[in-house]
Parts: sequence; C-alpha cells; structure tokens
Amino acid sequence: MHFINHTNLTAITDTYYSIYPNKKNLEKIYCFFDEIQVVSGWEVYIERLLRTENCEIVIIGSSAKMLSREIATQMRGRSLSWEIFPFSFLEFLRSNNIDVRKSINSPQKCILTNLFDKYFKIGGFAEVQNVSDRDRVKIHQEYFRSVLFRDIIERYNLNHPKAILYLAHHLIDSIGQLYSINRLVNFLKTAGYKTSKTFVSEIVDLFEDAYFLFTVRKYDESHQKQQVNPKKVYCIDHALVNSVSSGINENEGALLENLAFLYLRRLYSEIYYYKTTKDQEVDFLVIPSKGSKFLVQICKSIQNEKTRKRELSSIATAMAELQVEKCILLTLNEYEEIQLSTGIVSVMPIWKYILN
Repeated sequence: MHFINHTNLTAITDTYYSIYPNKKNLEKIYCFFDEIQVVSGWEVYIERLLRTENCEIVIIGSSAKMLSREIATQMRGRSLSWEIFPFSFLEFLRSNNIDVRKSINSPQKCILTNLFDKYFKIGGFAEVQNVSDRDRVKIHQEYFRSVLFRDIIERYNLNHPKAILYLAHHLIDSIGQLYSINRLVNFLKTAGYKTSKTFVSEIVDLFEDAYFLFTVRKYDESHQKQQVNPKKVYCIDHALVNSVSSGINENEGALLENLAFLYLRRLYSEIYYYKTTKDQEVDFLVIPSKGSKFLVQICKSIQNEKTRKRELSSIATAMAELQVEKCILLTLNEYEEIQLSTGIVSVMPIWKYILN
C-alpha cells in the first residue's frame, strides 16, 4: 500500500458514489478502514471525508501511536478510541455461554474454577478457543512472527531482523522480570549482535506500539527516575508466552502476574511496580485517580509460612511508605482478610478478582 497516498484514496468514495449516485448527500455512509496508517497522508483524506460527507468512519489498526496521537490530533475532538485486547476471563465465559451472576454459589464456583484453568492454559485469542493444543501453539507462534515481521520489521524497514527476533524471544522469556536497555544491549552483544542503546530502545518502543509487549515503570515521584530505572515486561496474552517461550524460565507465577497486569491495564492507565526502601517488591501500584492508590500483589499461595511472612512484610512496608490502606493479594484459590497495622490485605483467587 506504500504506492497509495491521500490523493488517490479519493478513488474509494468516487467509486462508491459512481455505483450508488443516489446516496450522495442524501444518506449517511459508513466507511471502514483497516491499517490505513500505512498510507502516506491518510489523515488528510479522513479529515476531508468528515468535513464534506455525511458519514461515520471506523479506523482499525495495530498501532498504539496511531490510537493515542495521530487520530486524536487529526480528528480534533470528533473521534472516540477503543483498545481491543484478547478475551478477558469474563469475555471468555460469555463466549462459552456461561452466565456469571453477582452471587456465586458452590456449583457455579466449581464450574468457574475449571473454566479458569482452561482460560489460563489457552489464553484469550478468539482463534485458539476451540482448536487442539498443537494448533493453538502453531497459531500463537504465527501471531508472534506476524507481529514481528509484518507490523514491525517490514513496516519500518528495519535492519538486523535476526537481532530483533532474538530480543523478542529474550523478553518473552523474561515476563514479569526487570530489564534495562543497557542489559538488553549487553545480552545482544554476548549473542554476537552489535547494536546501540538507541536501536534497542527504539525496538522496545515498537514492541509496545504494536501491542505485543508492555512495560511497567518503577514508581517514583521523580519522572526522570521513572525513565531510567529498570522496567518490568509483560505480554499481550499469557498463553502466547507459553507457546513462544523457550521454557527455560517457565514460571506459573509470572503468567498469573501477566494475567493480572492485563486485567488492570484494561481499566487503568497509571500502573507501576514498587520497591520499598528495604528493596522489597510489590507487583503493582495502581493510581486510579489523583490522590487515590492501591496495591496488588500476586502469589500462587501463601499457605507456606515463610512465603506468607515474606509477602505480608513487603506489603506492610509498601503500605506504610506510600500511605496506602488497601492491598489486594491474588492467589490461585485462597480467601482471607488480613488486618495489618498499616491497613487491610484482601486475599482472593485471581479468577474471582478479574470477574469484577
């Protein structure tokens, strides 16, 4: 589509009106454009359509920058934007014709926990919902290659495709872990790829732009420190991680953390991780609005006394330092309300929390 520009895009509406001349200026038309951002000057054409025609326009694209910057700027207050994610757990249940009521009885709880196990295994992409395990893995791997080569390498005509592929695999293997640009540069260097900090930083930005990976910054009142501190990485779908990763660092807890992040990401724009002054980590600090904060910690189980003590110590310290009185501790199957001197910790199964 690179040979098309905004001047010959007009052929679309010209052709339509040549077929249906009676609709011109008399009937509202509906225009749907997929990946139009690859056309040079597409904004000019869309703006002209909005100004001169009786129409509604739907633009679909795999670019976060187009969503947040280009459309908002060019449409000048005449647009609404939505982010489309793979199925949430609630959407997964609806696709299986499961009616989730506010009050969950024991039989329904058993059904929901079993379905959560299935959701945790296959993920949220619609195309993998009713296929074999083998086909699901193949589809996930094809998505992975498609995003890297079509949406990133080919679209931006990038050099070093093997280095980009190697970097993507490394980040997939590092879900829920900290990374820094310096570490990524050194990682590529040890693998024989000589790249710059600028190149690696741009590639990570493109991973985010393509809704392939997301990064979470460390919370700090200094915006500059937020930028330079190591970040945590998450993927668009937890099951895709299992299908693509090497399996070397397979960690069910990290996949639960990824799942929790995606739930929070749908709802909130300000999500951080937090490190206490004692170097204890809390997975997520969420700021829903100015003056409001809450913490979210993920742990498969706190039945082990040593694990329980460690998790609650991190939470208590973070609550005291941040003056936060609420923390949600997500596990696989446990319920509990824990009163600390700093506030209340609500322990609940992750499946129940992400149905809210």
